[in-house]
Amino acid sequence: MHVILDGLWLVIVWPTIGFMLIGVVLGLGFGAVPGLGGIVAMSILLPFSFGMDPPTAFAFLLGMYAVTTTSDSLPAVLLGVPGTAAGAATVVDGYPMAQRGEATRALGAAFSVSALGGVLGSVALAVSIPFVQPLVLSFGPPEYFMLGLFGLTCVGALTGRSLFKGLLAALFGILLSTVGYSTQGGNPRYYFGTVYLLAGLPLVPLALGLFGLPEIIYLSAKNATIARSGEEGGRSTQMLLGIRDTFRNWWLVLRASLIGIYVGMLPGAGGAVADWVAYGHAVQSARDKSMFGKGDIRGVIAPEAANHSVKGSALLPTIAFGIPGTPGLAVMMGAFLIHGLRPGPDMLTTNLDITLSFIWTLVIANVVGASLLMIWGNQLARITFLRGNLIVPMIMLFVFMGAWTARNQLGDWWTLIALGLIGYVFKLAGWPRPPIILGFILGPIMETNLDMSYQALYWRWLERPIVLVMIGLLLLALGFSVWKNRWRDRGKRSVTWSVEGPGSGHPTLSLGLALVSASVFAAALYQATKWPMDARFFPVAVAVPALFLSAVVVWRDSVAWARGGRVLLDKELSEFVGDSRVFAVFLALVALTVLAGQLIAIPLVVFCYLLWAREHWTIALAQALAAVLILYLIFDRVLHVVWYSSLI
Repeated sequence: MHVILDGLWLVIVWPTIGFMLIGVVLGLGFGAVPGLGGIVAMSILLPFSFGMDPPTAFAFLLGMYAVTTTSDSLPAVLLGVPGTAAGAATVVDGYPMAQRGEATRALGAAFSVSALGGVLGSVALAVSIPFVQPLVLSFGPPEYFMLGLFGLTCVGALTGRSLFKGLLAALFGILLSTVGYSTQGGNPRYYFGTVYLLAGLPLVPLALGLFGLPEIIYLSAKNATIARSGEEGGRSTQMLLGIRDTFRNWWLVLRASLIGIYVGMLPGAGGAVADWVAYGHAVQSARDKSMFGKGDIRGVIAPEAANHSVKGSALLPTIAFGIPGTPGLAVMMGAFLIHGLRPGPDMLTTNLDITLSFIWTLVIANVVGASLLMIWGNQLARITFLRGNLIVPMIMLFVFMGAWTARNQLGDWWTLIALGLIGYVFKLAGWPRPPIILGFILGPIMETNLDMSYQALYWRWLERPIVLVMIGLLLLALGFSVWKNRWRDRGKRSVTWSVEGPGSGHPTLSLGLALVSASVFAAALYQATKWPMDARFFPVAVAVPALFLSAVVVWRDSVAWARGGRVLLDKELSEFVGDSRVFAVFLALVALTVLAGQLIAIPLVVFCYLLWAREHWTIALAQALAAVLILYLIFDRVLHVVWYSSLI
């Protein structure tokens, strides 16, 4: 007990508590900007901690790190854009709630559950230190591969209305992760002679393209508000309703937090995996599943609880074994070395008070961060009731500049636009987009562990006990999804489609997308046959089942198309042509950047866009000046981005 109190004193003593609060405010800012997040913030703020004593430095860094996934629910709910990879699952139900005018309720639930999940994760870290070593060490490459496969299966099976389309989207995400040098042997794959692709596709432009640009296109083309119905979301009663939702679903909060705790203990998994597993569990365990994907509050509560409880438990392998639990903590390992701390037994014995100060920092930071956002949430939710044309320019600024922070290259924007087009077509066709993100994140992990398993054990790794248990769970998840779909569609002789809503979509576009998917995987398989064994092994393992799934989807969509879906094609194509005009704005932004650089191009595009949208010139000028200030103060002076070297 006296060591626990010593750890608390290290945090609350001045100036440590002051630096921790500064870190919390900075972390809220980094998390709210799409494309930034924990690893970017940790990299930027690490040099500022060099002159601090260890407790102060880690209070500052951990205070920031703890709340980045708290504020990332703001863009996820309000704009349909995940602030970080760990916020992607929140988009699935949070954004539809904002479209119903319930943004404040969703934010109230997200903020309150983030505090609870963060506290539970911190407590789990405190009580699990003596017991977790056997669990962590029992996972070898076969188990890590099966964990990734199980997570992909759950997300693919439970996202959207089609098991086959969900799994196919997950395999497409894995295929995207194989672009660049292979993890084994270092052979270049799928780079099409482009140097930029040799390093692989960056995650941030990919995520922003899949989720951000389709919503920009919708808001711009329709000039619609994000909230399409309901009362204005700035009322405090909705915030209180969201808080009550959290306590009304306390059992789900606890289960999702436990999922986050145990996933966080597995190095490399992190919130981007835990939130999808928790979301899948919420869907699987619910009696009434009809509102998931359409704005179910449980679809916000489960992933937010999981990705906050991850933060505490992910520290455990970092502290005890020197194995970073998340990419952000990998950067923090540098702070350990700088301040003379060595992960391992010393952190659990002679430096135990510092370890316990980490726990207190996470607890206090989560509570303070959630409280600040609850105070500001009522005002922020009013964004959802503004006309689309008024908020599109600022969303576009942060989406494009968030993508630019990936590598500070023009290729980041081409990746963003290309994936935006793919995400837009997926949305119209009714194919799920979240499995693409998870497949992209887990692809390199799965490839490395599958290769190590095969080289060390050939196929005998399938006989390991934990692997067998995971295979059983995987089959149960697939069986449940098949049963769920058959039970839902039982007695239905016809199917109706609409562009909006999860799993819906136009059958002609879906059929076309299935045919394109089959062609892409066939070309990928053909190209892979030309590479050495260690480079082609994983792409072949992905392409073969993908071709089978593509054939199934083509057959099913052909039947749906023959039932009458083709009669709607003219209407949908006309909307597609109308919406595609927004892509001309994106291309104009790239062209102007090449000519004059971002500091001129982005404000100019903002000004011209608002005039094109028939807004008053004073509004256009005000937003253009605001864009100049944001670019200079945030991206130039704070983030120190490398601007494009323009012709002028």
